[in-house]
Amino acid sequence: MAGLDGLLALLRGDGTPADRVVPPSAQTANLTVLTAAAMAFLAVFALALSLATGRLADRWSEALARSATIRISAPPEQMDAQTKAVLAALATTPGVASFRPLDDAEMKKLLDPWFGPDLPVDSLPLPKLIEVTESAEGIDTDGLRLRLSAEAPGAVFDDHTRWRQPLVSAAHRLRLLGGLSLVLIGGAMAGLITLAAQAALAANGQVIRTLRLVGARDSFIAHAFVRRFTMRGFVGAVVGTVLAMIGLAILPAANEAGGFLTGLGFSGWGWLWPLLIPPVAAIVAYGATRGAAQRMLRGIR
Repeated sequence: MAGLDGLLALLRGDGTPADRVVPPSAQTANLTVLTAAAMAFLAVFALALSLATGRLADRWSEALARSATIRISAPPEQMDAQTKAVLAALATTPGVASFRPLDDAEMKKLLDPWFGPDLPVDSLPLPKLIEVTESAEGIDTDGLRLRLSAEAPGAVFDDHTRWRQPLVSAAHRLRLLGGLSLVLIGGAMAGLITLAAQAALAANGQVIRTLRLVGARDSFIAHAFVRRFTMRGFVGAVVGTVLAMIGLAILPAANEAGGFLTGLGFSGWGWLWPLLIPPVAAIVAYGATRGAAQRMLRGIR
């Protein structure tokens, strides 16, 4: 709690003259601000990736959860009979909300991404596909498969489980990767700010020795460096966050043609999440600088 109170006092600028007794260093100032801006910029995109993959997993799971397909592969002379048998079986199967066979135009649309728009659908022995939508109570898939094997031997029921689970699992792993990226970005920022603070302390070694001679305590001296680097980290993070949010705002909106990449960003209240990054960056800078100052001051005699 004391550390948090100290951070708030630094950000308020509590009127202490400690930060005026140490000469500013333009080199470390620029390094700290640029580091914080770059890390915040990357953090916003990592956060957007994490949230977007979460939405993607929900969308994929919802889209495939209650859909199924029946594929009928049979000789041409048996195709109509088996199709009618499958439709009759579906009409009396509990848990089936709706079903419909796909026509040639829809089949051609499904195959366009693989074979192009000039595929001669009429001349190919394509299987017949029937789209099935399950109700909330679900379908007894084992029972339906047994019935289809008896009444339509060429029919195969596919509930999309083999497609849904890998897709949702991949989306969740991408979300985990986004969270891990945020942790690594925070660690890299802390390391770079620590190096900058150590360089500033080492460069002002003579000033620190003089302040000690006139009775200044180490806490008074450290306050100057901690406040200075905390504010630089906060300002740099604000700049990086704003630039990243502008970049995300001008990305194309989500659409079916663009797929996942066009959905990268925030939606609704999700735009408030990046606003947490500058305060978190200030906390990271405060902790990194405070630790570096304490270690360096113990080494300067």
